[in-house]
Amino acid sequence: QVQLVESGGGLVQAGGSLRLSCAASGRISSIKAMGWYRQSPGKEREWVGSVANSRTTKYADSVKGRFTISRDMVKNTMSLQMNNLKSEDTADYLCTASTLYGTDHWGRGTRVNVSS
Repeated sequence: QVQLVESGGGLVQAGGSLRLSCAASGRISSIKAMGWYRQSPGKEREWVGSVANSRTTKYADSVKGRFTISRDMVKNTMSLQMNNLKSEDTADYLCTASTLYGTDHWGRGTRVNVSS
């Protein structure tokens, strides 16, 4: 099992920055990739980006150039640096991890509110 806990959410003005963190515990050695999703009320869950092998990152077009994902293999954390935030970035941000055993694990999320 892998446990994930997000932190760092809050209220920020449009144009500002925020850094989210996801702490992983449990069978960390089984994790092959981690990522971020977000979900706003009334909308479907949206993939934000992911990191594999602590190096290869991919991003949704909506955040490319503004968001950066990094993974610290020593601290067992993953971060999401969000710059130039827009009101449409307001959502609950969830951390996810996929393992070598084919299982997916989710955190409970952290809320980001961007005021215009």
